[in-house]
Amino acid sequence: MRRSICAVAALAAACATNPATGKSEISLVSESQEVSMGNETAASTRASIGLVADSGLQRYVRGVGLRLAAVSERPALPWSFEVIDDPEVNAFAAPGGKIFVTRGILAYFGSEAELAGVLGHETGHITARHSARQITRAQLATLGLVAGSLLSSQVASAAGGLQQGLAVLFLSYSRADEAQADNLGFRYIRRVNYDPREMSNTFATLARVQGLSGGGKVPTWASTHPDPGDRLAKAQQRAASVPSDSLNRAIVKRDPYLQAIDGIVFGVNPRQGFFEGGRFNHPDLRFRIDFPSGWKTQNLAEAVLAGSPADDAILQLTLGGQDTPDALLQKFGQQQGVQITAGQRTTVNGLPAATAEFQAQDQQGAMLAGRVMYLSYGGITYQLLGYSTAQKYGTYAGAFSQSMQSFTQLTDQAALNKQPVHLALVRLPRAMTVTEFYRQYPSVVKVELIAAINGVDANGTLPAGTWAKRVQ
Repeated sequence: MRRSICAVAALAAACATNPATGKSEISLVSESQEVSMGNETAASTRASIGLVADSGLQRYVRGVGLRLAAVSERPALPWSFEVIDDPEVNAFAAPGGKIFVTRGILAYFGSEAELAGVLGHETGHITARHSARQITRAQLATLGLVAGSLLSSQVASAAGGLQQGLAVLFLSYSRADEAQADNLGFRYIRRVNYDPREMSNTFATLARVQGLSGGGKVPTWASTHPDPGDRLAKAQQRAASVPSDSLNRAIVKRDPYLQAIDGIVFGVNPRQGFFEGGRFNHPDLRFRIDFPSGWKTQNLAEAVLAGSPADDAILQLTLGGQDTPDALLQKFGQQQGVQITAGQRTTVNGLPAATAEFQAQDQQGAMLAGRVMYLSYGGITYQLLGYSTAQKYGTYAGAFSQSMQSFTQLTDQAALNKQPVHLALVRLPRAMTVTEFYRQYPSVVKVELIAAINGVDANGTLPAGTWAKRVQ
């Protein structure tokens, strides 16, 4: 008698019924493990990117999301819906009910129904257990292979139910997963009577946004999702299947949504630090530092990072703590597996500091070498950490030292006074083309961006009596 797939895999996995599809499938990840992974990923997201400090906006988005989760196949999960402080156009889900949207994507929605469509899609990824499926596939694919492969490191230990930091966000969904999430999102927005035609507007807007610069901290929607043009056609087909009398009663809520995002920061917020070439300026903390020329840089909530062009060295700036540089350097050297050499007390541009070279071993057993410096300024002790493999450290030692020595007080008034720009609403007294609107109500971004955030093409027209968005 032929064995089922689940029976063949019994030693490696368990069979489970997918809540969203009702189909039986192999799973190495239990629901409790999903929740644990989601909690860890959510904590890492909040720490590394940060949440938008607008309680009203957070309540609004959470309310929309929880209404969708309540009508899903997994309403008992510990759902959360949060807006992260990132200018990129994106939304993503972590296992166990954790969903995030960026403030960047909110600027491009034109109604609550559009927001609901994207939240419904991300809800679908969770109800269909797509992350758990990807982890299971990766684990099964690596059975019998050499431990410590790249694939294994990406998914960590599914048997233990834990993911490290943001790694789970980089498990790519298949096209089938994305299509299924679109279908499930449609299911959920219909259950709470949102207008499905608004989702077509979202995909049209995302298609316009693909060529525009974001500058965020997480992968763009365009890079992690199928072509918006294909999804637009399918969204239109789904909406066309809904009876017209039902569509006439469907919820859009354009004005309440626009009022909820009125005043939101648009683009990169320079008060949280910004790059000018390789120089990083932080107006609020009043310091600057120069990173090596040509290195890839990123400003996160918990660290400023620079990576070498060959991806074999990293330099990072973080908050070290409230202790003195000497005390923190001593604690650094007391970590298991860390050996420091040539430790010394010094000054950097008049600021007290302590620095040392060190060697350490990573989780794979490879030897690392680098330099660490603790530096006190403005009541805060910063940690500057540069490291590479032991073999490559000599190549980068000079660059590490030069960057650390460049840390100094920010005195440039232009940099100190740099302010973020904000979304603002204008009630249109008459119909206007985008060009006319841009001329009468100037913005500090290009006209193409203004067209995109208003959901029209660059030669489109904005209707009279509606709210239009500008950036000022």
